[in-house]
Amino acid sequence: MTDPLIPHLVSLHARWRQLAAQMEDPAIIGTPRYQQILRDHARLGRVVDPFIAWQAAEAERSGAEALLKDPEMRDLAREEIAEATARGEALLESIRERLATSDDAHQRNAILEIRAGIGGDEAALFAGDLARLYTQWCVPQGLRLTLLTANEGEKGGFKEITFQVTGTTRDGLGAYGLLRFENGGHRVQRVPETEAQGRVHTSAATVAVLPEAEEADVTINTADLDIDTFKASGAGGQHVNKTESAIRITHRPTGVVVACSEERSQGANKDKAMKWLRARLYEAERERLARERAATRKDAVGTGERSDRIRTYNFPQNRITDHRINWTGYSLDRYMDGGCDELLKAMAEHEKAQFLATWDGTL
Repeated sequence: MTDPLIPHLVSLHARWRQLAAQMEDPAIIGTPRYQQILRDHARLGRVVDPFIAWQAAEAERSGAEALLKDPEMRDLAREEIAEATARGEALLESIRERLATSDDAHQRNAILEIRAGIGGDEAALFAGDLARLYTQWCVPQGLRLTLLTANEGEKGGFKEITFQVTGTTRDGLGAYGLLRFENGGHRVQRVPETEAQGRVHTSAATVAVLPEAEEADVTINTADLDIDTFKASGAGGQHVNKTESAIRITHRPTGVVVACSEERSQGANKDKAMKWLRARLYEAERERLARERAATRKDAVGTGERSDRIRTYNFPQNRITDHRINWTGYSLDRYMDGGCDELLKAMAEHEKAQFLATWDGTL
């Protein structure tokens, strides 16, 4: 029985070839459209390349089956059929995984926002723990975290902290692709250091992961911006509070406000703040489109919107639970040190099943 993916993959292969032809068209080279064609061709190539390899495996299997009629070649043919079949199945599984991460955003850099929620000082400490967790997770993967802004808690941690995360992981994902499941509310249950009677307290932090947008993705009218300068505060050495190098940008049509104060120059802070603003506006549009797509699907499996509470970290039981997929692990200590791969794999499998259940062949 033919895998139901195959007709869709044949169509994607044809589209990939069309894009390749357009890339060589002198009338298109050098135009704004050309850059989008390059991105689309590369994105489709992640799926088409293993499909071409699958077609080769199928051709080998078919050729070997023709030899089964020859008694002298039968044993060799069976070995070749088994090898080609196994290779083809592995390639199809790779294609399924790549389809689930075929969204252009999965290859992009990201803006990572962490904010303390309910719980006062303990929430700020937990936000600091999350910042450490993501650093220890991302850096070994080959990603780089650059601080955009930080507001420290009175007893440690952060009331809020924001990073720009750049690079590509060893599995070929961008920063957003690695961190995409972290959006939402994170609840912690543990005994605070200041708790004399050993009672478990509950506090929370929120995490937002935004795919970084390019200028072509979001049109921003400079007339819609209010740009203010102010003196940086907090850690930063002698430079702090001497010059107004920090930048705050307000996008009046949406009310989105971003601020960056970590660089010494006003220009560098402005560049980073604009990247952050584009990411916020780009993500808002992505969420709007996701809601529209879900509304038009009869069997929608979710819109991708952020949940109020996605995960619970229970320190007394060394337990971590992701409520979206009902996954529980008893290795919270390892997880907090950046050992997140087990949960990431479970989330990716869930995402793949959701995607394939509703995929209509378009990318």
